[in-house]
Amino acid sequence: MEFLEIPLFDDDFFKMMFRFFINILFLTAIIRFIYYPSSKRKDYVFTYYLISIIVFFLCFTLKKYELDIGMALGLFAIFGIIRYRTDAIDIKEMTYLFVVIGVSVINSLANKKMSYAEIIGANVLIISILYAIERYWALKQEESKSVVYENIENIKPENYQILKTDLENRTGLQINKITIGKVDFLKDTAELTIFYFSNNT
Repeated sequence: MEFLEIPLFDDDFFKMMFRFFINILFLTAIIRFIYYPSSKRKDYVFTYYLISIIVFFLCFTLKKYELDIGMALGLFAIFGIIRYRTDAIDIKEMTYLFVVIGVSVINSLANKKMSYAEIIGANVLIISILYAIERYWALKQEESKSVVYENIENIKPENYQILKTDLENRTGLQINKITIGKVDFLKDTAELTIFYFSNNT
């Protein structure tokens, strides 16, 4: 049955919904259970879900049409030039954006030559590698803070350990390194920079 020359129902509907279920299942594993625990960025969680869902349906829809390579590349080039006009996206967030887009493309464009076992296997491998890198192999990110320190007696080289212990007790951070900047002997203060590993990594 058709309405305005468009079929009201197509058997591909079930294929689309099943693939969407697979896609959203693996996206949740990536976004909610791998990315979010390490970053705590709810704004990117929203962005990743929406972009990946739109990409999935876009690719599935385009698959219904016979497009040549040039037309297909042109369409993706249009989306490729779109960028956010706010703050620059960090490398890690950009990588996850590429991952969720890639997963959605894989799940939507796989044809009859690719079995569901291969589709699910590819998704599982991507998630496993992401989890392993995020949980076990990711390097800790060193951060720094500038502080004004009033006990300049402790900035002497022989009192470094005392200085480090005092700053750790005050800040609650495990300090890796301390550099000494400007020293004001009139006010008995010194500008220090402390380096520590972020708890988010």
